[in-house]
Amino acid sequence: MFPGFDGLLTLSRRDGVDIRPTLLRVLTDLYVQTATHSAEEEQHFVELTSRLIDQVDDATRAAVRARLSIYPRTPAAIMSKLRLHAASQPRATKTAPSSRPAPSPAAETKPRTIAALSMEPRDGSEISEMFFAANARDRALILQNLATAPLRPSPRIHPSRAARAIETLHMAAFASDVDNFTTELGETLILPARIAERVVKDPGGEPLACAAKAIGMPSKIYQQVLLFLDPAIGTSVIAVYRLSRLYDLLDERSARILLAAWRGATMTEARAKYRPALYDDERYRIRTRPAHIRPGVAQPGTATVIRHGTDRDGSDG
Repeated sequence: MFPGFDGLLTLSRRDGVDIRPTLLRVLTDLYVQTATHSAEEEQHFVELTSRLIDQVDDATRAAVRARLSIYPRTPAAIMSKLRLHAASQPRATKTAPSSRPAPSPAAETKPRTIAALSMEPRDGSEISEMFFAANARDRALILQNLATAPLRPSPRIHPSRAARAIETLHMAAFASDVDNFTTELGETLILPARIAERVVKDPGGEPLACAAKAIGMPSKIYQQVLLFLDPAIGTSVIAVYRLSRLYDLLDERSARILLAAWRGATMTEARAKYRPALYDDERYRIRTRPAHIRPGVAQPGTATVIRHGTDRDGSDG
């Protein structure tokens, strides 16, 4: 699955060449692009990644940890090595009081702290595409992992703006006005029309649930949106029940992280659209203009003198 990586590992050990951070990022990107892996592929990935994780810098390790934390098929050995399993473990039951001193409030809140890493546009685009391409089961796993992923979510929408948006979306859904619903959703979440349309018209319904959760839509209004906006979902009891339960269990932080990924995907498309074809295109785009020639200053005695007078015959000269 990963041909040539053993040779790259040998090259990375040479003096003056350190490609281990890039190698670990590429290896992780290749692994998460596939939904399922065989036992041999998983073992090979674990062997290569385990050696690189301890040899890279903290920034690379944190970026890889963020990518694998939302991937539903991350091997258990890598989850344990990156300490991604601690957030999903159940809390221990209460036992009899012991003689040990009670932990301080700072010590209690320290394990719950989640590192807020800024999401690069490229990472946001990959997370967005991964979510849209996944099935219903994998989408639920991705959203569950996003709750504890060390990624910075998008800011909360102002309550007054969210209240106006919820009322407008509710009325548009009741009238089955998909166009106005999509426009209002895109303006509220600061998304382009293409991504907002993709969120609203997704056949699974999970993206719309995340968008409504990011706005703060009450569960009762969201259920009415499901019933009236899309007939394919509203006429299916199973679909309405599944999405309603998903919405009730969905963490707001997961929805806002996914919203940040959608915005990052927009930035990636904008950069690709306006990027020059060559590195020095801007220099050659400058039109050359002839230098502005300033009129020279006439030297004394060189100027042409125009005389006005009369000739001998009295006519004007």
